[in-house]
Amino acid sequence: MRRKRGAAIAAIAVVALAASACSSSKSGGSSAAAKDPGSVKGSVTWWDTSDATNEAPNYQPIIKAFEAKYPNIKVNYVNVPFSDAKDKFKTAAQSGSGAPDVLRADVGWTPAFAQLGYLQPLDGTPALQDAADYMPGPYASDHYNGKIYGVPQVTDTLTLLYNKDLLTKAGITTPPKTWAELKSDSLQIKAKTGVDGTFLDAASYYLLPFIYGEGGDIIDASAKKITVNDATTLKAVGIAQDLVKSGAAVTDVTKDGYTNMQTAFKDGKVAMVINGPWSTSDDLKGSAFGSADNLGIATVPAGSVKAGAPVGGHNLVVYAGSKNLDATYLFVAFLNDAQNQATIAAKNNVLPTRTSAYSDPQVANNKILSAFEGPLKNAVGRPPVAGASDLFTPLDTDYQAILGGQKSAQDGLNDAATQFAQILPDFSKS
Repeated sequence: MRRKRGAAIAAIAVVALAASACSSSKSGGSSAAAKDPGSVKGSVTWWDTSDATNEAPNYQPIIKAFEAKYPNIKVNYVNVPFSDAKDKFKTAAQSGSGAPDVLRADVGWTPAFAQLGYLQPLDGTPALQDAADYMPGPYASDHYNGKIYGVPQVTDTLTLLYNKDLLTKAGITTPPKTWAELKSDSLQIKAKTGVDGTFLDAASYYLLPFIYGEGGDIIDASAKKITVNDATTLKAVGIAQDLVKSGAAVTDVTKDGYTNMQTAFKDGKVAMVINGPWSTSDDLKGSAFGSADNLGIATVPAGSVKAGAPVGGHNLVVYAGSKNLDATYLFVAFLNDAQNQATIAAKNNVLPTRTSAYSDPQVANNKILSAFEGPLKNAVGRPPVAGASDLFTPLDTDYQAILGGQKSAQDGLNDAATQFAQILPDFSKS
């Protein structure tokens, strides 16, 4: 059964790759999209994974503007929850039925989908117009085996978000710069104001600043080695554990943990969280941030080596089996031009990937977006490994078990390493 399923996947991958190769032959400067865009007809189905309530509505005017410019192209907009999109796209692409023409994909998904043959290379197509304008870091996430499989739509990193009023009431004048300072400040906030100092998200993505802070990572891509259970990571997890055990931080290991963290921060029931720019639109709707000036944004605290947070974000990728490639190229190019990036950035509080978008007044005059520029410069790129995005699922389970007290840190990390070895069979374990 296992071999049959593997063979089927391989066969589908071959078909997809063949479709990709065939499509590539008419892409680039010879495509209708490049030679005569106005002649292109068809439809584009776009799976957008942005927040359905706060972000998605802001794409509708851009879609209408695209359809006005290209009246022979119809856009079918579908909002797919981010948590469901990865598996849903894989299932559809694998079966050859139901996949969208364009997907808003997490940067970590791109190499994995490209490896499976699900994505159309965009080299030389109109989708990559003005490619030199893209920031190098986000643009690198679209490269796999010498080809380009997407365009970076938004980028981000984690920061320390804090309630300025609560820190002031506790007698704290500057946000903490180290995890040790965060611990002492959190305990002081709790003692002086009665609210919790810090809320730690128990998802493994939010563990990365602790690991990077000690100079480690969950894998070593260049050495093809699994490092999630080495001494450096163990020390990093110990810092997070100590914050919770000491009462400096609270956490929530249930499936509602993120929502509960957001609610507590918005309502002024916790003073500090680690989160990204995507959360700020939601933060500003809370009673604690009636004035946007009360929201503080700083680089994540440093460990014993440095301060570091992961580079995140989303790419626009094109399905290799799309029947309307020329239309998808035009849509991706339009959606991702500098002006539309700046508009979405200002409305959704996300960071553009085009350098020129930062000089647009919509971005340049936005205090929140400007506050993320410094932390982004120090952010750490994630390993360009096809299976890297799959590592967070087992690590989530074990990190939550560690913070919840069901496993020791070493046992939990060893279990994660075992799962990693199944995902990355050509990697060695520590």
